[in-house]
Amino acid sequence: MKLVLASNNAHKLEEMRTILSGFHMEVVSQREVGLSIEPNENGETFEENSYIKAKTIMEACGLPTIADDSGLMVDALNGAPGVYSARFGGEKCKSDRERLEYLLELMETVPNEDRTAKFVSVITMLTPDGKKITARGECSGRILREAHGENGFGYDPIFFVPGKNCTFAQLSSEVKNQISHRAKALAAFAEIIRREKIDADK
Repeated sequence: MKLVLASNNAHKLEEMRTILSGFHMEVVSQREVGLSIEPNENGETFEENSYIKAKTIMEACGLPTIADDSGLMVDALNGAPGVYSARFGGEKCKSDRERLEYLLELMETVPNEDRTAKFVSVITMLTPDGKKITARGECSGRILREAHGENGFGYDPIFFVPGKNCTFAQLSSEVKNQISHRAKALAAFAEIIRREKIDADK
């Protein structure tokens, strides 16, 4: 199955291609189907924004579309940055690094035991014939006081995963693609696809 990714994020495209290739799904970018659209992500939840992105792109290209809306939820910040993870800090934070440093500034006085957080990913697939599949994945960790690691993107360098004793940015792509929030959401998504296929074959 060919799916158009409702995103221009090269990192997301690479992760989705790698993870879904094992399920015989080919993920292509918007640009590969001649689109350059930025959906209006005005939802209040990851589920709403994921659906908005998938619907916008599907209606524009007429092909099955997959969208991911993901972000970091920090307990000490009442769940922020949440759905605003990519826009955290507004106009004064124009890069991943600036957003990361802004978050660290906000948490400067938060004690280590209260720096718990989780990454969340919601995957939505829509098809022109009306099919909708939604899956959610989460990965728990805590926020460090400084960045570590060169891999990954976004808040990965300050997101410490206790089970691996390092940050997302210190993990190889192979390991991250097994344990990340997006990997878990895509695994749940693939399981739904698998169950539907089994039911259809009965």
